[in-house]
Amino acid sequence: MTAVLAVDLGKTGCRAVLWTGPDSPGHPVREVPGAPGLAEADGVTAAVAAVTAAASLGDGLASALPAGRLDTVCVGAAGAAADPSAARSLAELLLDALPTDEVAVTSDAVTAHAGALGGGAGVVLAAGTGAVTVGIGEDGTFARVDGWGPWLGDEGSGAWIGRAGLRAALRSHDGRGPATSLTRAAADRFGDLDRLPATVGHSANQARLTASFAPLVAGAAADGDAVATGIMRDAAAALAEAVVAAARGTGGTDPLPTDPLPVALTGGLIGIGAPLLDPFADLLRSSGLPLRVTPALGDPLHGARLLALDSAGPHEPLVIRVHRTAVPPP
Repeated sequence: MTAVLAVDLGKTGCRAVLWTGPDSPGHPVREVPGAPGLAEADGVTAAVAAVTAAASLGDGLASALPAGRLDTVCVGAAGAAADPSAARSLAELLLDALPTDEVAVTSDAVTAHAGALGGGAGVVLAAGTGAVTVGIGEDGTFARVDGWGPWLGDEGSGAWIGRAGLRAALRSHDGRGPATSLTRAAADRFGDLDRLPATVGHSANQARLTASFAPLVAGAAADGDAVATGIMRDAAAALAEAVVAAARGTGGTDPLPTDPLPVALTGGLIGIGAPLLDPFADLLRSSGLPLRVTPALGDPLHGARLLALDSAGPHEPLVIRVHRTAVPPP
């Protein structure tokens, strides 16, 4: 029996689930607040706290472990790709903090890809608070597009949409921009708009705070607000551009394959619905590339489990693994 703890550590939330056998359906998912990203200041410390809280091995979970120990912990963490040294530090600290013989840490985009396409070739767009697109070719060729964080990238993400919506609200509030229902929505959500910069600036997680406004932008677009509609179309264009770049980067479209390259969509932003997904699908169709949007086979937790159990797949060069050299006394 193999005991695996799979963890999906994002900027908004951290989820963990325990599997105790190959046919195990998994224990209930535990969720706690996430961490700002491994590349951020104190990002590793925040990540350790989030993962250990989500693991909650003291809450009866330890009794489900064979011999009271885990075989492997696999964490897909936001920011791991941008700062591999931080990812290694996280792995080493978790090896000390949890009763496990191995810790594997990789990008949350990699676990999302593994879960969505079962380790097969294709492109996975992971869009939530941030946004990153990962492509893996039949020969293991890897392409990563964006995921550069809320200040330099993550174009089309929840934080990007929310920030654009708040900027539009302030422009309208100033009289510099067109009237939009986003002005009232921002005031209802955050209070006095004159204090909005302070509200955002004093937030411990600014990306998460601005991303919380994205559903309101999508709602305004669905109600016909022209400014909000433009923001959603720009977000769709940014995400579609990333998918096309990843597909080309894997070599999966040159020469044109017989079967279209699968494109799976994951992340909380996908639930935002038609204001984003309709223009996104139109842009992919007009790209001229053989791309096929397909449902995800599994989520990042399934991907983390897959990578925990399989160290021979095409994702392995992107995974940092640390092993316990001696078994501690009980």
